[in-house]
Amino acid sequence: MIEVTPGRAEASIDVRMTGKLTAKDYEDVLAPALQAALETHDRVKVLVQIGPGFDGFEAGALWSDAKLGLSHWRGFDRVAVVTDVDWIEHTMKIFGFAMPCPVRVFDLDEVDEARRWLGESLGSIHLAEAGGDVLQVQMIGKLDSAAYARAEERLDAFIRDHDSLKLLLDLREFDGWQGLSALGDHFSLVREHYRIPSKVAVVGDAAWQKLAERILSRFVKAETRYFDEDDFADATAWIT
Repeated sequence: MIEVTPGRAEASIDVRMTGKLTAKDYEDVLAPALQAALETHDRVKVLVQIGPGFDGFEAGALWSDAKLGLSHWRGFDRVAVVTDVDWIEHTMKIFGFAMPCPVRVFDLDEVDEARRWLGESLGSIHLAEAGGDVLQVQMIGKLDSAAYARAEERLDAFIRDHDSLKLLLDLREFDGWQGLSALGDHFSLVREHYRIPSKVAVVGDAAWQKLAERILSRFVKAETRYFDEDDFADATAWIT
């Protein structure tokens, strides 16, 4: 059986799965509830509680689950999976990164923590004018698609107001991307603006420097230098 109720976080729903799930549960309960939520919000946060009392899937239910996910692939903002079912927990941990949105797995006694995670802010991109035509871009935590959407608006505004652009890219607190959708948005943002900067300074640890070098060398035509995380002052002096 599947029960769907409004979630506590904004633009969210709670989904509880118990007993043995059927294709009819997906078609008659979950699919209409998700579609109704997406008519109000562009993306939806979902808390999925599987158990206690979960007995698995009947024939056809897994296929209905897959079809539902694929048909709303870009409609998920974040998914919290709360379960005591080992194989589901392991599967989500292995394949969660392939989802188009952040996915995190919680134990059954962590349902309140799961709700807090759905409601909290994840990674962020801070843009600050650093004098003249220099824009400092600080990437913090694990980034999701919403962070790129907010950053792109400010980046475009800065470009409109300045004849040239130099980027100071601060990766010292950057932890990566929340799913493939955010990674795709990163490459999209780079592709759309790659001709614009004249200079780029990248500050971060060795691992992120190597990644930035691979990305920027492919897309960006600017003069670029890489600085260790302890050399931020040197990067600032060079970019200005």
